[in-house]
Amino acid sequence: MHMTTIQCSHDILVIGAGITGLLAARTLQAHGQTVIVLDKGRGVGGRMATRRIGSAVFDYGAQFFTARDQEFNALVDVWRAGDVALEWCRGFAGPDGVAHTDGHPRYRGSTGMTAVPKYLARGLEIVLGQRVTSAEALIDRWRVRTEQGETFFADSLLLTAPVPQSLAILDAGATALPAEIRYALDAVSYHPCIALMIQPETSRLPSPGAIQFSEGPIAWIGDNVQKGVSPHAAITLHADAKFSRDNWNSDDAKIISEIHSAASAWVKEPVSDVQIRRWRYAKPEILHPEACLSLEAPLPLVFAGDAFGTPRVEGAALSGLAAARALLGRV
Repeated sequence: MHMTTIQCSHDILVIGAGITGLLAARTLQAHGQTVIVLDKGRGVGGRMATRRIGSAVFDYGAQFFTARDQEFNALVDVWRAGDVALEWCRGFAGPDGVAHTDGHPRYRGSTGMTAVPKYLARGLEIVLGQRVTSAEALIDRWRVRTEQGETFFADSLLLTAPVPQSLAILDAGATALPAEIRYALDAVSYHPCIALMIQPETSRLPSPGAIQFSEGPIAWIGDNVQKGVSPHAAITLHADAKFSRDNWNSDDAKIISEIHSAASAWVKEPVSDVQIRRWRYAKPEILHPEACLSLEAPLPLVFAGDAFGTPRVEGAALSGLAAARALLGRV
C-alpha cells in the first residue's frame, strides 16, 4: 500500500512539463512566485521528444519549429546564442524529391528537440513520474492528487495538458466550470499521430533530410542523421491523421508493414528495428481562439497549450507566456 505524502503549498502548480508549462513556470518564478511543475513522463518536453535506441537518436514527436512572432523570435535568439537551438533548413522536399524553400528558417534542438525543454527546465521545481488524477477546489487553495498517491496544494492552477485530459482532471475533483466555458473547451479537438522509429542500414531521403506529404498514409519522413541529431541511421516516420485514427487500435505489426511498404522508395531494407509511439493528441484540429483561458472562480485557474491561440511549438510557447501574464495579473 502506498502511503499518501502531503506536499507543502505553492503559489502556482503547473500540470505539464512541455514548452507551455516550462515557459510559464520560468516566467512566474522570475517574478517571485513559488512554482511546482508536475508531469507524468520520465522527462520534460512533452511532444518535443527525443529518444535514444541503441546508438541511434530519434526526434519522434515535434520535428522542428518556426519563429514568426516577435516575442518568440526573441526567445529563439537566446536559445541560438546558447547553442540550445540551431537552424536546420528553410524548407523540405516533397514526394518528388525536390526541395521547396520559402525563406523561413526551421529550427531544431541542438542535440534533439528535447534540448530546448531541458534548457527551460533548469532551476525549476519539477516532479516527474506523477500522473495527476484530480484537481479539487477547496475553500482557499487547490488540492491536486496523483496516481502515485501524492497530494499537492497551490493557490493557483495552470493546466497545460491536452484539453480532454485537463477536463478529466477537473471532473475527477468535482470542479465545475461555467457552462459557456465548458462548451468552448469541449469543442477543442486533436488529430492523432502514429510515429515509427526505424533503424535501416541506409535511407534515400533528399537534402535537407525530410519529406513532407500532402496526402496519406504518410505525413512526414525525417532522417535524423542529416538533421544532425543522430550518429547512426535513424528514420522518423509520422503517419497522417486518417491512417492514425483508422489504425489506432491495430496490431503494431500491421501498422509497421503498411507504413513501411508505403515508405519503401525512401527507406530500404534491411531494417534492424522499428518501434512505435502513439500520440493521441498530436496536433490541434479545432483550437480555442485565445492564447490562454483564465478563470477567477472557483479559484484562479488557467488553461493553456498548443490548442490555444495558434498551434505548433511557437503557439505553445506563446500560450505559456500568456498564461504567466494572466496569473501575474492577479498578484
